[in-house]
Amino acid sequence: MAVDHETMLGWLTRLKLTAIRDQLDSLLDEAARQDLTLREALAFLCEREIARKDERRIEMAMKIAHFPHARELASFDFDAQPSVDPLQIRELATARWVAHGEAVLLLGPPGVGKSHLAIALGREVIRQNYTVLFTTAQALVAALVKAHGEGRLEERLAFLAKAKAAHRR
Repeated sequence: MAVDHETMLGWLTRLKLTAIRDQLDSLLDEAARQDLTLREALAFLCEREIARKDERRIEMAMKIAHFPHARELASFDFDAQPSVDPLQIRELATARWVAHGEAVLLLGPPGVGKSHLAIALGREVIRQNYTVLFTTAQALVAALVKAHGEGRLEERLAFLAKAKAAHRR
């Protein structure tokens, strides 16, 4: 069955396989160079599509989180903050606490890395397929006071307390 290039691109668009569509020729060339079987080539194409979708999901979730800047756990100086347990932080990075509906509160004076850790942990949680919303304690209190004044405090607390797994399509 011979199918022209435009028809194939149309099918890929209709199926929302945009990574494959956008890179079709190079992906097919790569599969041919690797001398992949049809099954291996299909797996290769699917892996690329899934990787692109995951990349876009993470990108969008990072924007929705409203992080003031990018921070990663790898760049946190644990030596400068000996009171911070690296093993505990690595455990928090697994996001099991989110899955169990638990909360984490980072306390300390200004300049000790609370925001760095909160952002870095938030980014890890996003990679574990949860949504994140970054806020400061001051902004959180102001939002809760406002919600209370509007008679919507319970609704706002319920919204904030609910961990959400990002939808997979």
